[in-house]
Amino acid sequence: MVFAGHNHLRFSCPLSAQAMALLAEEVYGCVAELLTGGLGGENQARVIAHLSQGGPVLIPYDEDFNHEPCLRNGHRAHWSVASGVLLGVSAGADPRHIQSDPEVPWMLLPGPQDVPSLLESRVEEVHLLAKQGKSLRYQLWALEWLRESNSQLYQLDPQRAQDGTQYVVPQGGVEAGLAGQVVLLHKRRIDRQADGFPAEA
Repeated sequence: MVFAGHNHLRFSCPLSAQAMALLAEEVYGCVAELLTGGLGGENQARVIAHLSQGGPVLIPYDEDFNHEPCLRNGHRAHWSVASGVLLGVSAGADPRHIQSDPEVPWMLLPGPQDVPSLLESRVEEVHLLAKQGKSLRYQLWALEWLRESNSQLYQLDPQRAQDGTQYVVPQGGVEAGLAGQVVLLHKRRIDRQADGFPAEA
């Protein structure tokens, strides 16, 4: 990947979530929102709500040989793109918050405004429809796997550091640039609703 910034070019996959956010804004004309603190807690709810509204999410992670998340301390750090979410809800979920898909009746679809209510008590599993940035094939990844992989991006692979490529490593290293960070892409400017979730205008 080639990206421009501060009047210079670098050949690499950005090792900084902030740099990736700036690149996305420049290339796609979108608004990029950087989240820090990992994929748990409030950030998990934010990511799920964003995906349910049709917004993509860029998530750095360690890529295994089959493109799935793994734990390599950042040695196989790559960017993934998530574009959908599959929620496993417990029996007895409030039917007011879900409706059957017209083409796949067994698949239940929550409205974007219903996601916070489902997350409070009914969700037992969360999977993201995601792919490694250069792959053409989407996969379902357990959010827990991706959260663990995203949280342990500590260092650049020593072999990559000596492969002749000019990597742009942020101050503080790979851990400061990637670990526990994700980028939400919005079509327009971001306004905050009373519940803390973004409302695009």
